[in-house]
Amino acid sequence: MNTLYLYLNIGSLIIPFLFSFYPKFQFYKLWKGLFIGIIIMMALFIPWDIIFTNNGFWGFNNIYISGFKLLNLPIEEWLFFICIPYACMFTHYSLRYFYPKLAFGKRATSITYIILQCIMIITLWYNYDKWYTLINFGYAILLLGLVYNLKREQLQKFLPTFIIILLPFFLINGILTGSFIENQVVWYNNTENLGIRIFTIPIEDSIYALTMLLTVFVVMEKVNNTETAID
Repeated sequence: MNTLYLYLNIGSLIIPFLFSFYPKFQFYKLWKGLFIGIIIMMALFIPWDIIFTNNGFWGFNNIYISGFKLLNLPIEEWLFFICIPYACMFTHYSLRYFYPKLAFGKRATSITYIILQCIMIITLWYNYDKWYTLINFGYAILLLGLVYNLKREQLQKFLPTFIIILLPFFLINGILTGSFIENQVVWYNNTENLGIRIFTIPIEDSIYALTMLLTVFVVMEKVNNTETAID
C-alpha cells in the first residue's frame, strides 16, 4: 500500500482544516503565525532529517510511500512537517478556546521543567555517542531552557495540551513505526538511539514531538501577540 504515509498525513489534516472555519473559533485567522512557525521549524528539522536519512540513522520503507522524493526525502515526509503541526496546533488552540483555564500553575511548570531537563541531561551524559539522542535531547534542553526563562507563561499553556496531543500523535507515529501494520513506514537504526520503545515508538520521538510543536507554538504566539499589539 504505497499511499499509506500519504493517507496518514491527509487524514490527520482534513478534520482540523475543515473546522478551522468554524465561525466561533476561526482558527484560520491564526494561519499567518502558524505557517511562519512551520517554515521556521522546517528550516531546522528538514536539514536534520536529510542528514539522518543520508547517513542511515533512519529511513523509509518503499512499500508505504509513493516514491516521489525531494532532497532524498519522500514527499510524504515533507507533508508530515506541515500536516501534523497544523493538526496539533489546531488541537491546542481549540482546547484553549473551549477550556481557557487549561494551564499548569507556575509550580507545576517548574517541576515538570526541572524533571525533564534532569532526565535529558543525565541521559545525554551516558549516551552522547548516539546521534538521534544527542541532537534531539540537545535541542530540547536548549529550547526548553530559553522558553522557560524568557516566556514561562507559554510553557504553562503548552504543556497540558501537549500531553493531550501526545495521544493522537502516538497513534499516527505508532502506525509509522510498525504498529497495526506488517512492517514499518519509518525505520530507525537503534545504534543511534536509546533502543527504548513505547510500543513501537522510539522514546526519543516524544521529545522530537515536543520540540517540533513547541518551536511552532512559540513563533505563533510571537506573531499573534505582535499583531494584537499593533491592532
